[in-house]
Amino acid sequence: MKKENLVWHDRKRIWCGLPWTFTQYGLSEDRLFVEHGFFNVKGYEVRLYRVLNVNISRSLIQRLFGLGTVHLDSTDRDLNCFDIVNIKNSENVKELISESIEKERLRNRVSSREYMTDGEHEEDTEEREEPEDTE
Repeated sequence: MKKENLVWHDRKRIWCGLPWTFTQYGLSEDRLFVEHGFFNVKGYEVRLYRVLNVNISRSLIQRLFGLGTVHLDSTDRDLNCFDIVNIKNSENVKELISESIEKERLRNRVSSREYMTDGEHEEDTEEREEPEDTE
């Protein structure tokens, strides 16, 4: 993860907002990076067009210290569902990630389609044989 090419970069912070952890997050124009560890460093990345959902949560302690957690769901195998935990300006970061996702989807011509039904499946709508009364 090269910091020169990143649009946004931050560290995971402890509960009081100090960046005393070894987890780093980065956002480039087309990818999101997660890197953690001190002796054994592991790095993950997910292409932004693969992210399906972006949510934010802020507990009372996080709000007191100006922190928040951004939750992302993606179709990536390694980073299927993951959190960007205890970051500053979490609402702005969420919006930045959402805008970047939409730009990448347009650039890569990827559309996400959600199929909504009334709860009945095709096999449920077919006529069924009703059981006979055994009286």
